[in-house]
Amino acid sequence: MLNFNEIKTGRVIKLNNDPYIIIKTDHHKMGRGGAVLKIKCRNLINGSILEKTYQGTEKAEEAETETKKANFMYKDKDQAYFMDNESYEQFDLPLEEIGESAMFLKDGTDVDVLYFEGKPVSVSLPIKVDLKVVSAPPGVKGNSAGNVTKQVELETGAKINVPMFINEGDIIRINTDSGEYVERAN
Repeated sequence: MLNFNEIKTGRVIKLNNDPYIIIKTDHHKMGRGGAVLKIKCRNLINGSILEKTYQGTEKAEEAETETKKANFMYKDKDQAYFMDNESYEQFDLPLEEIGESAMFLKDGTDVDVLYFEGKPVSVSLPIKVDLKVVSAPPGVKGNSAGNVTKQVELETGAKINVPMFINEGDIIRINTDSGEYVERAN
């Protein structure tokens, strides 16, 4: 159990028998009254957002989670398939649970998998991944004033905006949290 002052952003708690990660906390201290903690948390299984209020004496149940390394193998229309790096056991997760970062999953990428009660519930990609540009329109001469970008297609099928000097065949580094171009990786 987590005491009132241990309930912080980033902790994983158990509510309604599901794991929730705390994404925002707001601590209020009323004059003579007790302290109140309002939290906003996201369900790690279905992605729903929940807001909850704790009084000064209440405790939160910490979810028993475990993080393991796994290797991304492939994805189809609805699922992404992984293999545990230690036990070589294969498992799959729905793409909707992985979210927008699934666009940057490349075969052989190592990811962190969060397990809740022995079952995989979410995947965290590395913050930056290197991907090859498979399709890029040519830059137009004279169109370089300011911060001009063009849209390219990556080897995973994702489309992102990059600077005009990026060409087909270049390897670029992408931030998987924001989905934005970071730098050339060559």
